[in-house]
Amino acid sequence: MSCNVGKVDRIIRAVLGVILIVAPFLSAGTSISGLLVLIGIILVVTSAIGMCPLYKVLKLDTGCKTQASA
Repeated sequence: MSCNVGKVDRIIRAVLGVILIVAPFLSAGTSISGLLVLIGIILVVTSAIGMCPLYKVLKLDTGCKTQASA
């Protein structure tokens, strides 16, 4: 499994994911609360592992490259 999610992308995903997970619990229940929580969980997981399957399909890479040590 290769890394295709860069540092800034990972931070944005983690923050947005946590917001989407917590938001439905802070407001009145809506019909899409479950969907928001699911999307939030996906964002947090892809942030944690550094790999996004959708990026793989779309052949995107936001800069998760390892530098060779000299």
